[in-house]
Amino acid sequence: MNPPLKVLLASAGGWHLRSTARAFAERDALAGLWITGKNNTGISTEHFRRGWPFHLGLKPFLHGAPQIWSERMFYALFPLWKSWFLAQRFPDCNVVQAIMGFATEPFDRAEKNGALKVVDCPNSHPTSYYGYWQRECDLWCPGEKVPIPQWMFARMNRELERADLVLCPSDFVRDTMRLNGIPAEKCFVNPFGVDTSTFRPRETVPEKIRFVAIGTLCLRKGYQYLFRAFEIVKTKLPEAELVCVGELKADLRHELKKWRETFSHLPHTPHAELAKLLATGTALVMPSQEEGFARVLSEAMAAGLPILASYESGATTLVEDGVEGFIVRGRDPQHIAEAMIRVATDRELNHRLGEAAYAKGAIKNTWQDYGDRLLAEYAKRLN
Repeated sequence: MNPPLKVLLASAGGWHLRSTARAFAERDALAGLWITGKNNTGISTEHFRRGWPFHLGLKPFLHGAPQIWSERMFYALFPLWKSWFLAQRFPDCNVVQAIMGFATEPFDRAEKNGALKVVDCPNSHPTSYYGYWQRECDLWCPGEKVPIPQWMFARMNRELERADLVLCPSDFVRDTMRLNGIPAEKCFVNPFGVDTSTFRPRETVPEKIRFVAIGTLCLRKGYQYLFRAFEIVKTKLPEAELVCVGELKADLRHELKKWRETFSHLPHTPHAELAKLLATGTALVMPSQEEGFARVLSEAMAAGLPILASYESGATTLVEDGVEGFIVRGRDPQHIAEAMIRVATDRELNHRLGEAAYAKGAIKNTWQDYGDRLLAEYAKRLN
């Protein structure tokens, strides 16, 4: 009989690892959660370790400083996280799961212990990740560079080669892995889950036409195309509203000068408030140019909203075109606008798409379901 699963989760930052850790802990499969953020998901102190040197070094740049400095310092302070990780006593585990770019040191330890090496990919293959993003910078903000240093992309590439298993949160991520030479058998597609206690289905299709876009306002997320699509929508539906939720990135600065008065903007919003906003929405619109799997897709589906999103957002993993929403061409404002107008003017269609979205995105897709799918795959790989 194989020993019980024990998984160490590790990364600078937090990403989605807190929710993963809570699911593993529920099954007594968590060896440790080693991150630099807070322990705010109820993980026992026995299993939680926080990389304080990295956090304290970054803290002065998190509040009040220009965003570009927090981005640069995140990577400049990487040696603090590395040295902290290496100083920790390695737990008894048979699986090591680390976020892409932060897996090198965990994998070094895993190889000494014979643990399964799992790289967790919040984004597409590094070549695609960089290329798609830089393309949009070249087009819409000439001179702007992807703020992730090249040495980090190099680490990502090496980690993907070393990994026994590559976690792909979407079909899009898996496809970019395969296109860039990662063997198909190493890839496991598992879309992110959702907190169904917070995100509940809306009661009815709202009378007011309100499109919701959630995610950092930047070129990578495709807002430059969304703004142009909404301009078309307004010619047909002048009462329509666009609400964009997320922090502003510097690479969108030229676009904001032109479009800032055409939409409502909310900065980072707590999940409880986000759930209330989604309940008033006509549809979620996400023409991303590159994602892993936007977690808000599952959240909006749990809220019963039709999804209008690009393949590159990861949406095709859960959304079938015409069933839970519409898959739009992310760089085609006319195509995006047509889908927006269609779901806004056909209430019966909107209701049907929303119900289907809830059934696909929420039922059997909680964070516990997400974690259980991972544990089942790990058990199979270790047999």
